[in-house]
Amino acid sequence: MRGRTTSTSSHTSACPIPSLARTSTGQFRRLPPKKKLDFSAVELLRVDEGLCVQCMHVGPYDDEPATVDAMRSFAAEQGYAPDFSESRLHHEIYLSDPRKCAPEKLKTVVRHPIKSM
Repeated sequence: MRGRTTSTSSHTSACPIPSLARTSTGQFRRLPPKKKLDFSAVELLRVDEGLCVQCMHVGPYDDEPATVDAMRSFAAEQGYAPDFSESRLHHEIYLSDPRKCAPEKLKTVVRHPIKSM
């Protein structure tokens, strides 16, 4: 599932869909809405990660560029190049809740698609 906040936004929010969300025939279960939320911009997509380089970034989000630089260097040393496209994107998996965790302890998995050079 992904949603965009505006038509010009380049940010995508995603979450996995658990298997219990499907019926025995593979259809999605429909539940009565609990709140009046607008899901008109939500779409379902299947993501095939392919070959990636990833790193556990520990610290504030503002320090992430240094982690990304280290990932690029590591990938290049191993003979790989970035492989970004419409379907292969930079993405982050947030393991910590920034409302409950000190910035220096935030854990984020940073993942980039790569290909052989």
